[in-house]
Amino acid sequence: MAIRKARQGKKSVAKNQTDTYYFDVEKCKFCPFREGCYKSGAKSKSYFVSTKSNEHNEQAKFQETNDFKEKSKERYKIEAKNSELKHRHGYDFSTSLGLVGMEMQGAMAIFSVNLKRILKLMG
Repeated sequence: MAIRKARQGKKSVAKNQTDTYYFDVEKCKFCPFREGCYKSGAKSKSYFVSTKSNEHNEQAKFQETNDFKEKSKERYKIEAKNSELKHRHGYDFSTSLGLVGMEMQGAMAIFSVNLKRILKLMG
């Protein structure tokens, strides 16, 4: 039913290509499947389908494994700790210049969070 098909995106790149289909609006007016597809008064109609790259296919397969599901159940604990470091202990941006200053700030932030945890576990 499409009057034109175009492929967009580069080949052999980690990004996905898309196939875009263009339709004649005059045919859409009388199509039995126009409910939810064709809006009256539209001047053009197009539909695109994304073609997954190899990297995306591999990631989708990995997300179906039991290993990934087990790791994702533990992720919220790590994310909560990272959030505490960033928002409560100033780990979101550097307050001093140079790598040494950044290392010192990181060490102090992580030390204070660990100290808080030790005190909580002791008491």
